[in-house]
Amino acid sequence: MNIFILSLLCFLFTINEAYAADVQEGVEIGDKAPNFMLETLDGETMQLSDFQGERVMINFWATWCPPCKQEMPDMEQFYQEHDPVILSVNLTDGEMNTEQVGQFIQELGLTFPVLLDKEGEVSQLYRIQPIPMTYMIDAEGIIQFKSFGALSYKQMVKQFEQMKKAD
Repeated sequence: MNIFILSLLCFLFTINEAYAADVQEGVEIGDKAPNFMLETLDGETMQLSDFQGERVMINFWATWCPPCKQEMPDMEQFYQEHDPVILSVNLTDGEMNTEQVGQFIQELGLTFPVLLDKEGEVSQLYRIQPIPMTYMIDAEGIIQFKSFGALSYKQMVKQFEQMKKAD
């Protein structure tokens, strides 16, 4: 009996290791999130791979989007109270100018990093439509949650905590 259990555990471990190596890159739940690099409003360069080993929330939005504006105070509360990695990607190619983005951030008192997708490359890579759109990515870089539309504070916390249990 002990040999059977040991054999089974070895088999499952091998399958799990093989699965982790074979995960395809994509934008669906269970896929490895595609890496990207963007500048923040402050000119700092950030990329998803900088946060390997951490849970990450990626949120795509624009200043002219009412549901985006509605979700921002909840995202700020989530950021302040749970200290998650948030990569807030502004669809800058659809904005009038970056000053408008800065004004929006200042008006809402946002303190999490805002990345500027000036050419729309990352929004195309992640097939963003409609906005806001949010991805929760686990510490292994795998997409665990994907949402179209505004998320509430409670929804953000719930999805973030569920990833913690899965890690």
